[in-house]
Amino acid sequence: MLSSFRSALPNEARAVLRLALPVVTGQLFAMGMNVADTLLAGRYSGHALGVVAVGSAVWSLVIIIVLGFLYALPPLVSELDGAGRRDRIAAVVSQAVWLGLLIGCGLFFAVRQVGPILVMMRVDSALIADVVQFLRAISWGAPALALFFVLRYFSEGIGYSRATLIFSALGMALFIPIGSVLVFGYLGFSARGALGCAIAMAVSLWLQVIAFIVFVLRHPVYRDLDLLRRFARPRWSGMRHLLALGGPIAFMVLMEGSMFVVAALLISRLGGTAVASHQIAINVGSVAFMVPLGIGAATTVRVGNALGAGDLPRLRAAVCAGLGWVLIAQLLLATTMAGFAGAISGWYTHEMAVIGLASQLLLVCAIFQFSDGLQAVASAALRGLKDVRLPAVLTLIAYWGIGMSLGAWLCFGRGQGAIGMWWGLAAGLSASAILLLTRLWILVGRRSPLVGVQPTSTGPN
Repeated sequence: MLSSFRSALPNEARAVLRLALPVVTGQLFAMGMNVADTLLAGRYSGHALGVVAVGSAVWSLVIIIVLGFLYALPPLVSELDGAGRRDRIAAVVSQAVWLGLLIGCGLFFAVRQVGPILVMMRVDSALIADVVQFLRAISWGAPALALFFVLRYFSEGIGYSRATLIFSALGMALFIPIGSVLVFGYLGFSARGALGCAIAMAVSLWLQVIAFIVFVLRHPVYRDLDLLRRFARPRWSGMRHLLALGGPIAFMVLMEGSMFVVAALLISRLGGTAVASHQIAINVGSVAFMVPLGIGAATTVRVGNALGAGDLPRLRAAVCAGLGWVLIAQLLLATTMAGFAGAISGWYTHEMAVIGLASQLLLVCAIFQFSDGLQAVASAALRGLKDVRLPAVLTLIAYWGIGMSLGAWLCFGRGQGAIGMWWGLAAGLSASAILLLTRLWILVGRRSPLVGVQPTSTGPN
């Protein structure tokens, strides 16, 4: 068993890296859209930056919910691929499309009703009206966002991660010119500030997903799957299977993401400087997180593929490869953040008070890069193993029982402000890394074959 693991490790390290690089680059392009809207809003006005900060925090919940439920797709597809049952992939993808549309349309209506929640959270009253307008505009992109994630995760599941890179780059290439025109009022359009960012995002999402659909239907890599002929009508049994796996995953992702969202809303009580500083730091941190998230996505696919093939040594090698790559990546990211905190903050604004506080927050962000990366890959490996229920409970304990509780106490109880909240975030991520790695070690370290290593059911035909 040990010799099989050693022989599999170099191959898995190469395979994880080969899959991860396009995903990481694609996700950086996707995050580039969020960086771009922050930069556009910040150059327009401080008020617009505040609106985008709060509106983007709420919109990020939509992204979290969509990707959380659809995270079930890569392990299911990769397991079928590893088991040599590619003829069943179209049936799984069909139900994911219907589920994605259902979730996207539901979120379209939900996002448009958040005004009272913003009031209840005591968001700065000067921002609320414009934030509501921002969210109503961007909500039109929710169904497109869901379809994009279906197509992306399906492509990654069959090992074609280049599609993530292509269409994430396309989304950014579309957003920047459209956003510039609508924010500043070029080419005869009226300047719309933060609202222009929201409209540009929704339009870009639809153009992006339409191009992706055409690509999937025409590219040779998908041809043997015969997606159009095998595309199935909505079936509750198929969607229920996705929800059974995706529900706990969505909960896990929501626990982490909502911790950051609520942190942003609580920090908004501290005034414009704190809000703008937090937005800069969270923007940089989110960009950095795309690296471990991409490595995690590749790890999920390789673990799922080994699971389908019933190859335990290769499965263990895939886990170790993912963890090894993320440690290297996080060392580079932490060093960059710590060494260039002031310069990075200065890219976003010329206000010295904001730069000073944002630089302090980036130093905290640099410190928790290792725990953030390890928990991301550990969580991804557990998804590949379809072990999601206990990890969901562990993330609740880590992010809310420890992270948010400590952050709120330090921020308001101890009067440390935004810095205190960020130390709470660091504690939550560290607790999550410890708990999830322990769970992964228990499962992967077993001498007997893992429960479920043999190919499992992936829903109806």
